[in-house]
Amino acid sequence: MYDPRVMPDRSRRAGAAMRWLVSMAVVIGAAAAERATAQTPRSQRVTPVVRVFEQCSPAVVNLSTTRVVTVRQPRGLDLLFEDIFDMPRPRQRQFKTHSVGSGFLIHEDGYLVTNAHVIEQAAEISVTLADGTELPAEEVARDRQNDLAILKVDAPQPLPHLKLGRSDDLMPGETVIAIGNPLGYQHTVTSGIVSALDRELRFSPDLAYSGLIQTDASINPGNSGGPLLNVHGELIGVNTAIRGDAQNIGFAIPVDELHELLPTMLDIERIRRVDFGIHFDGAGGSAAQAGVRVGRVDARSPAAGADIKEGDRVVSVNGVRTDDFIDAFGALNRARPGDTVSIEVVRDGARKTARVAFEALPAADAPVMLGRYFGLSAREFRRLELRRLGIERPVGLIIERVEPESEAARAGVSQGDIVTLFGGWPVTSMSSLGQLIEQVSSGDGIPFQLLREQAGHWTRFELVLRAQ
Repeated sequence: MYDPRVMPDRSRRAGAAMRWLVSMAVVIGAAAAERATAQTPRSQRVTPVVRVFEQCSPAVVNLSTTRVVTVRQPRGLDLLFEDIFDMPRPRQRQFKTHSVGSGFLIHEDGYLVTNAHVIEQAAEISVTLADGTELPAEEVARDRQNDLAILKVDAPQPLPHLKLGRSDDLMPGETVIAIGNPLGYQHTVTSGIVSALDRELRFSPDLAYSGLIQTDASINPGNSGGPLLNVHGELIGVNTAIRGDAQNIGFAIPVDELHELLPTMLDIERIRRVDFGIHFDGAGGSAAQAGVRVGRVDARSPAAGADIKEGDRVVSVNGVRTDDFIDAFGALNRARPGDTVSIEVVRDGARKTARVAFEALPAADAPVMLGRYFGLSAREFRRLELRRLGIERPVGLIIERVEPESEAARAGVSQGDIVTLFGGWPVTSMSSLGQLIEQVSSGDGIPFQLLREQAGHWTRFELVLRAQ
C-alpha cells in the first residue's frame, strides 16, 4: 500500500546506495588500471630496436667541422655530391663551425669511421661523444672512391665501439636500425628494413658507388657516416646517401667493403712508421677458421725472417685474441717502434708462435724528395698563420717555391698554395709527407689536392703530377 511518508526515505537510501556503488566502481577501476600497468613493466616493452639503441648509441658520434673553403671542382663533381648527399652548400668568406654528419667508433683507442664526403670541405674536425665530451679529431685516411674516411680522437679512457658484422648474407625485408645526427639532432634512432641490395649511385663517368644497401629507415642530412645495424647490434653498413626527390630511399655502404679497405687505411707500417712486413686481409675469422688471415708478407721483412707466411691466420698478438683485423690492429698499435711482438698463428691446423721485430724506420727527407720529384719546396704551418685562419690544427703544407720549368709550374701550382692530400692521403706535417713520398718512384702519377686563397676566399682544386 502506498505510504507517502515512507517512499521519500526509501528513495534517499536507494540514492545513497547507488552513489556508493559508483564510487566503488571508480576505485576498483583505478585499481585495475594500476594493476594492468604494473603487469607491463618497462623491461617488457623493450624491443630489438630499443636494445640496439641502448647497446650501440654510446659508440655513435656527432661530427662538426670548421669550414674555411669554398669547393668548386672543374667538372661539377661537388655540385653532384651536394645534390645526392643533400649537403648544405658553404657560403664564401665565412668561417664557422656547424654539424655536418655522423660517425661511429670501431676501436677503444679512438679510431672512428665516417663518410669521406662528410669531411670533404673540413679544415678542422670536432667529435662529440654520446656523453657530450667534445674532442678534436685527426684524419688518418680517406678513400673518396669508396666514400669512407677514418679519424682518430685521443681520450683518457677506452671508448665504446661497435662490433663489425657482415653484409654478404643480408636479406631484403630484414629489420635494420640507423643511429645518427640528422639535421643536428644528436643520437636519433630510426628503423626500417632492407629494401633492396646491390644498388648503384653514379656521379660521373669516373665515379660510381656500387653494391649499396637500400633501406627505408629514415635517413636525413646529418645521418651520413652513421651506422646501419642489424637487430643484434652488429654493423652491417655505413649510411652514405639519400634521394632528395624521394621519401624513405636511403643507401648504405656494405660493411664487407669496410672490412676490405681497413687493412690499407689502417696500415700499421704507415701509422707507426715501422718495418713489420705483415699485410692482413680484411675479412674476419669464422667458427671454422679463427683469427685474421695474412694476405701478404714482404720479402726480407721482420715477418718473413720470423717465418710468417701468406695464408697464416693470426689468432693473437702479444696475448690479445684477434678475431678480426681491428683486433690485430689494436694490439699492434699499442706496440712501440723497437719492440718485439709475439704473433701466434694457425697454419695447417697447427699453432705456432713467432716473435717479430717492430723495427723503427729512419725519417725520410721529405723536403729533398719533394723537390727532386716534383720541383716543389714546402713547409709546415706557423702558429701565427693558424691564428689568422682561426683554426687550431694545420690543414696541410704551404708551398714556398715552384721550380719554373717543372710540371707543377706548368699545371699552375703557385707559391702560397696549400697541399692537403698527397696520393689521396692527408698531409699536415713533413713527417706525414715523408711516409708517403718515400714510396714514390720516377714516372708515378701522384694526385695532389691543394687549397688556394683568392679574393678573400679559399678554393680547393686537384691535379696529378708525374714524379721526375
